[in-house]
Amino acid sequence: MAMEVTQILLSAQSADARVRTEAETSLRQFQEQNLPVFLLSLSFELSNNEKPTESRRLAGIILKNSLDAKDATRKNILVQQWMGIEIAIKSQIKELLLRTLGASAQEAWHTSAQVIAKIASIEIPQKQWPELIATLLNNMTQRDQPSSLKQATLETLGFVCEEISDQDLAQDEVNTVLTAVVQGMNLAEHSPEVRLAATRALCNALGFAHSNFENEMERNYIMKVVCETALSKEVEIRKAAFECLVSIASTYYEVLEPYMQTLFELTSNAVKGDVEEVALQAVEFWSSICDEEIEFGSADGTYFESPYSRFIEKALPALVPMLLETLLKQEEDQDQDDSIWNISMAGGTCLGLVSRTVGDPIVPLVMPFVEDNIRKPDWHSREAATYALGSILDGPTFEKLSPLVTAGLDFLLNLTKDENNHVRDTTAWTLTRVFELLHSPANGFTVLSPGNLPRVVKVLLESIQDVPNVAEKVCGAIYYLAQGFEDAGTSASLLSPFLPDIMTCLVAAADRTDSGDSKLRTSAYETINEVVRCANIAEASQIIAQLLPAIMNKLAQTFELQIVSLDDREKQSDLQASLCGVLQVIIQKLSNTDETKPIILQYADQIMLLFLRVFACHSSTVHEEAMLAIGALAYATGADFLKYMPEFYKYLEMGLQNFEEYQVCAVTVGVVGDICRALDDKVLPFCDGIMELLLNDLRSDVLHRSVKPPIFSCFGDIALAIGHRFEKYVSYALPMMQGAAEICAQMDTDDEELMDYGYQLKRSIFEAYSGILQGFKDSKSEVMLPYASHLMQFIELVFNDRQRDESVTKAAVAVTGDLADALGPNIKLLFKDRAFLNDLLGECLQSDDEQLKETATWTQGMIGRVMVS
Repeated sequence: MAMEVTQILLSAQSADARVRTEAETSLRQFQEQNLPVFLLSLSFELSNNEKPTESRRLAGIILKNSLDAKDATRKNILVQQWMGIEIAIKSQIKELLLRTLGASAQEAWHTSAQVIAKIASIEIPQKQWPELIATLLNNMTQRDQPSSLKQATLETLGFVCEEISDQDLAQDEVNTVLTAVVQGMNLAEHSPEVRLAATRALCNALGFAHSNFENEMERNYIMKVVCETALSKEVEIRKAAFECLVSIASTYYEVLEPYMQTLFELTSNAVKGDVEEVALQAVEFWSSICDEEIEFGSADGTYFESPYSRFIEKALPALVPMLLETLLKQEEDQDQDDSIWNISMAGGTCLGLVSRTVGDPIVPLVMPFVEDNIRKPDWHSREAATYALGSILDGPTFEKLSPLVTAGLDFLLNLTKDENNHVRDTTAWTLTRVFELLHSPANGFTVLSPGNLPRVVKVLLESIQDVPNVAEKVCGAIYYLAQGFEDAGTSASLLSPFLPDIMTCLVAAADRTDSGDSKLRTSAYETINEVVRCANIAEASQIIAQLLPAIMNKLAQTFELQIVSLDDREKQSDLQASLCGVLQVIIQKLSNTDETKPIILQYADQIMLLFLRVFACHSSTVHEEAMLAIGALAYATGADFLKYMPEFYKYLEMGLQNFEEYQVCAVTVGVVGDICRALDDKVLPFCDGIMELLLNDLRSDVLHRSVKPPIFSCFGDIALAIGHRFEKYVSYALPMMQGAAEICAQMDTDDEELMDYGYQLKRSIFEAYSGILQGFKDSKSEVMLPYASHLMQFIELVFNDRQRDESVTKAAVAVTGDLADALGPNIKLLFKDRAFLNDLLGECLQSDDEQLKETATWTQGMIGRVMVS
């Protein structure tokens, strides 16, 4: 069998597709028929020094993939499979993996280290494999162990720390791990390879070191070793040491004060004189400090918590010049490739964070650099000056920036004609930032005026014809220019005369063929969306009405594209997504007023036909943007949407069954709600099928959990539409809602992501109850009596959560009123002696949120009516 596994693993990497497919099938069958023996065979393969490197490598990869997956549902299945293997076999596998750490082939022990960490992530939280840490530490403390074993062990410790939580190890284990790791960084005793592995392991172990960092002596020792390691002669070790300092900055900010002088010198020297990969980490250290201070402070100098030491403010006079110098170290082609990350970009990003941290004081430190460099003949200087200006626009007050930007706006506009592509690219980015941050007439501030706006628009529309990377950023500038005029009263009219030319130029930019990728096209269409969305409808209806058939025509042309490859199909799909997105925004805009709604109704049949053709292009999936646009069309056409349902229903079904692309499923659930609101009780013939699919979605273990709250809200939409005829679904839907409420009661309140999901779930359960109660209000309300007590308990549970989100409070108060309104005197006893309701309503009546106060007043009235009945 052993020989056979080796051969199959080698065949699975064969250049011959037939041989490769046969081998993959054999491996899959082995795995499915006898997983424990399969994993054990792979472990033998990986640990055997006699075996070929290629088979050992693949054995390790398959082992790792048998224990972990990116998808949470798949990962849970793999964890359960591992837990189900008998202990004796698991012990053998783990023993072989630990033995592999001593292998001579680096690839084998490196893979083994990763697999050990994956097993540890499953077992250590369950208090299994308690001897792992001790076994690994034994490799470090035994005399005469080979350097490669120590390197492999340190790498394993690092991976294990990365995989598990700091709650999973006892403090004495943490202490021994840190001791071993910090000793592994010792210059005198260990090879560079061991020291590098130790430094990387420390970076992963820092999250476990809270107690150690509270102890001054231990903290001093760790900081001393890390700072010394940051001066190592090996580049990789220096880089890893600075990565440790970045982690320390964000994890242990409050104890850094005594070390800051040393850390400034270290980082400053690295930024000025070290190789770029080390210098990048040195800049990242200051970015991390900024992140901490931004989170706990504000640019006006008020700090919300005392441990925050204003490190950035204190370092400002030396830190800003250091960062400005990095801006002059650009690469020749960095404007063409978004994946490039260099010291110039890192310095600019950090400068932006410093600006957000300290606010106004940064301006006088940066403006001399801008003024000195912006006219120099060397393009590096002009680009750096523009980049510096753009980087500090977020943070300082409008009052501080406005005079400088207003005075310099003309100069910036001239730079859009600079001979150098980099300078034009960064100028367009800086103009985008100017309009995003310093142009909001609705909020009473803008650097634009009736005097300079015509020139601004003229320059932007000329620059949108520049090379694609510059044109893409000009689209961003137009995007924020338009957005700034939203809800701006009479000021909004200032842009209206320019809209025809803006639209013409944006459509032309989207049609360009000289761009190697679709970024310019996507950006142009997103900007068209924003211009339409923010336009003054009274003044822009004609131009938007002209745009509608033009976009429809472009969507029709996508069906004529020649599709000969997957790449062609993807390009077609992306273009259709952009065009459906524009149509959605146009439909929403024109259907918002009675004067313009007929334009949409005139084209509705043709638009729907186009969307159905988009769906037909994609046999296996439903197009997300087309689905969203159909939701907008349903709202616009109202009851007339019924005529499209027979043809559209099959795509609705496909969307609701699309577990794989769960965002599509979520969007489709939202569209069901739109259709219910549009059709009211005319949706009834389709409800059996829709409800069955929604209930199946809720039962699914595969569907992403984020789709489930919208499904509950959708129950409410369906019930509101069909009223008492929802009765046939109550015995299926209500137990699901009650089960979800029980899940809410048991949620881990320490997990922030889970808490957010909990808020969504609670809100959607309340929305479902509200819709169902309102649906039954005029007929058969007694159907809901058996569920009233459980709902009241759930409302009380939510009330007792003092951290609850305000949207959950709103939904809870609303459903309480709906409960009283729908069931009336039948539930008088239920409302009696519910002291928490008085507290809940009292809290809401004190709120600053007028809508919440209004809802609470209404609910109070409904309860009062029940109590006097």
